[in-house]
Amino acid sequence: MMQWRFFVPLIVFAGICGGLGLSLRNDPSKLPSMLMDKRVPDFALAGVETGKPGLSSADLGKKVVLINVFASWCGSCQIEHPTLMSLAGNSDVTLYGIDWKDEPRKGALWLSRFQNPYRLAGDDRSGRVAIDFGVTGVPETFVIDPSGRIRYRHAGPITPEVWSEIFEPIIAKIKSEPQS
Repeated sequence: MMQWRFFVPLIVFAGICGGLGLSLRNDPSKLPSMLMDKRVPDFALAGVETGKPGLSSADLGKKVVLINVFASWCGSCQIEHPTLMSLAGNSDVTLYGIDWKDEPRKGALWLSRFQNPYRLAGDDRSGRVAIDFGVTGVPETFVIDPSGRIRYRHAGPITPEVWSEIFEPIIAKIKSEPQS
C-alpha cells in the first residue's frame, strides 16, 4: 500500500509531460479567426508616416485586399518584407498595413529603411484595432473579400512558398465567386 504513494508524483509528472508534448504539435499559424466570414470591424487609424493618410475600414473598397499587421520590433516582419515588396509591385491585390503597438515614429522609420509596400498604413499604437481583428502576434495577414468579409487569417511571415501555396489559391477562389 505504501509503495503507490511513491509512484503518484511520477504518474502526475508523466501526465504533464504527455500533455505538453501533445501541445507542441499545435501550429499557431492554424488558429482560426473568430471573425472568419464576418465583416471587417470598423476602424480608423492615423497614418504611420507623418503627412501621409492613415487607414480605415472605409478604404478597403470592393476588391480583394490584404491587411498585414506588422511592427518595427518584429524579426519575422523583416523575413516577409521582401515578399510584400514584390507583391506591392506585381500583384493585383491591394496590400494595406497596420503598424501594431509600435513606439512613435518607429514604424515610419522602419518603412523608410526597408521601403513601404503598403498602399495605406495605419498606426495602431494602442493595439485596439488589432484586438478587434483578433491578432495574436505579428506578422499576421488577413484576406478580405470584395464584400468586406474576412476570408482567411495567416499568422507568421508570408514567404514566396506561403504566397503560392496558400494565398494565391484562396484569392483565386474568391475572385472566381459571383459578386453580390
